Amino acid sequence: MQGQVKEILATLKDIAKKAGVSPATVSRVLNEDENLSVTAETKERILAAAEKLGYQKERQYSRNKAKHCLNIGLYYWYSKHQEIADPYYHSIRLGIEKACFSKGINLVKLYKENNEFKSHFNGPLQGVIAAGKYSKEDICRFQQLSSSFVLVDYFISREIDCIVPDFRSAVEDSLDYLLENGHQTIGFIGGREYAANGETIYDRREKIFYEYMTLKNLYRQENVHIGGFTAEDGFTLMEKALETETKPTAFFVASDSMAIGALRALHEKGIRVPEDISIVSFNDIELARHVHPPLTTVRVPTEFMGEAAVDLLLEQISSNRTIAKQIVVPCTLIERGSSGKAGKKEKV
Repeated sequence: MQGQVKEILATLKDIAKKAGVSPATVSRVLNEDENLSVTAETKERILAAAEKLGYQKERQYSRNKAKHCLNIGLYYWYSKHQEIADPYYHSIRLGIEKACFSKGINLVKLYKENNEFKSHFNGPLQGVIAAGKYSKEDICRFQQLSSSFVLVDYFISREIDCIVPDFRSAVEDSLDYLLENGHQTIGFIGGREYAANGETIYDRREKIFYEYMTLKNLYRQENVHIGGFTAEDGFTLMEKALETETKPTAFFVASDSMAIGALRALHEKGIRVPEDISIVSFNDIELARHVHPPLTTVRVPTEFMGEAAVDLLLEQISSNRTIAKQIVVPCTLIERGSSGKAGKKEKV
């Protein structure tokens, strides 16, 4: 900002020298000071000099700069309350915000009102990023806002750029790990989500779990429990899981928030983790390492996904390509205290 002011002041001195007046007089004329008394000839001479030297007032400079600033819209899947309960999308949003800030991009928040996506920004959007899961109707509305569009954490079409975690490798690695530790009866605790129009959005982890366990001839429907993705859901679903006759020696849980609730249900029933039941979860949120016992979980580079979404959108805008790109981000299984070898279970 100081450099911009110095540039403007230097220009005022140039105009003053050319017009034969003081810089103060130039400033007052250009800012249309009604209390300044100068002849029409002097005023005309100052304006002519300013035009010849290409002078711009600071406000004009700022407006012109804003015209050239890239404006990217961000629509956010979770509410503030949901974000507090499950910080997965919070980390993605931080990655997007950091990348935009470092690149000097104006990030515009979009919100939905009467089935239309709006913002308090009135200018054009050069691109849109949507973090989360959406209906096909929502996707069409996003594309009406801008032809450049990227989805984060959701694949819906081969014709849309997206960035997603490698769910298949992550789930298979987790189940391989449990089998290698002697667990044959493995349960699944997961969730489903819903688009604004009520459309059910199925979790790919549930589908991959089914495929993997079926191929191993180990799948049992009674050991699959589905709800939402909160800690409360994890608690309730684990309570239901403990009522089944074929109690698993291990559970794959679709999110750390759910796993934290599941741990509480196990503690309240006096079931030891991992001696009686092992838990492997997903996301590796900050709290995962601080619960007791610390969660064995799949680390998803969520902040990186947000940053990569901005890079992908910028590349899409600059290249004008017509073929979509899907980026699959690798995940890492982090072994901690909530999992171990299968042993003799105590009666529950």
